[in-house]
Amino acid sequence: TLREKLGRACRGQGFVLMGGDPAGSESFDDFRVDRVRDTFRALLQMSLVMTFGGALPVVKVGRMAGQFVRAPLRASSSGESDGGPPTEERDGETLPAYLGDMINASPFNPTSRKPDPNNMVEAYHQSSQTLNILRAFSAGGYADMSRLHAWNLDFAEETEEGSRYRTFAAKVDESLRFNRAIGIDTSDKVFQTTDFYTVHDCLCLEYEGALTRKDSITGKWYDCSALFDDDDDDDRLDDSPHVEFVGGVHNPISLRVSERCTPASLMKAIEELNPVNDPGKLSVIVHMSPESMRERLPPLVRAAQRESKNVLWIADPSYDDVDVEGCVVEKDFEGMRSQLRVFFDV
Repeated sequence: TLREKLGRACRGQGFVLMGGDPAGSESFDDFRVDRVRDTFRALLQMSLVMTFGGALPVVKVGRMAGQFVRAPLRASSSGESDGGPPTEERDGETLPAYLGDMINASPFNPTSRKPDPNNMVEAYHQSSQTLNILRAFSAGGYADMSRLHAWNLDFAEETEEGSRYRTFAAKVDESLRFNRAIGIDTSDKVFQTTDFYTVHDCLCLEYEGALTRKDSITGKWYDCSALFDDDDDDDRLDDSPHVEFVGGVHNPISLRVSERCTPASLMKAIEELNPVNDPGKLSVIVHMSPESMRERLPPLVRAAQRESKNVLWIADPSYDDVDVEGCVVEKDFEGMRSQLRVFFDV
């Protein structure tokens, strides 16, 4: 199960690779099979390189099939400080903030910015389609390791990285031929299929609650909208309905922490979210700059180790936005690589 795989990664017996859409970036208008496929094959590429280089299994998790809601603090330009609904102001006109397609629409007009509960139904149907596409790709032959040359994204074909990937793929091909030569059946499903899981930010509790079910055999509650729930913000650690919800379901959960997080607040959250200290239940996603990580992360890690807490630490290397043009956010690749190096150093 996913919990068991995450538990092994927590004990240093594997890695977790998580990638896809940030909160609020999935949209109804931009839904395409090619987009889902490209994210899936990029993660396949990355996981294969990590497995080959690290000699450890990699748990593949896609941030998709539910990323329709963005956090109010990130979506609003005003209106949050007084405790009211987040708002946005343009040219002297103030309207409700855009909170993602599950809540309202992005055009700046009163009709579009009015929350529409029917959007939750549409988000559910699109998420179901995304999951069906991922099932087809992961179990239908696309993940066959003999096709690893086909996983290279078109834009990377003529780049230095694309060339290095082709060299790597040739090594894997050679290994597969050797396995076949000594009698290992590379047509087995271990070589042709892969396990792929999904996660999304748990921001709209009305949606998550409607999809939460009690297992008739175990009596445990599960959020059926995703296999892996993510609480997106350490600002919600204290007396938060989000913390109460994710702590009450049996799904694996993750908590994103920034440089604002203190060892005391983290320990309190771990106690609430994983009171039985079950390996694989709780992951902590570190969302810090390299400079902050060197200073702030070691005390958090030491606090968890001192209390013998089973925590799976995950780096979020997309900390800094370089440029924002419309809805396109560019990331600094060298900055991401620097952050990963600091994370592993810690």
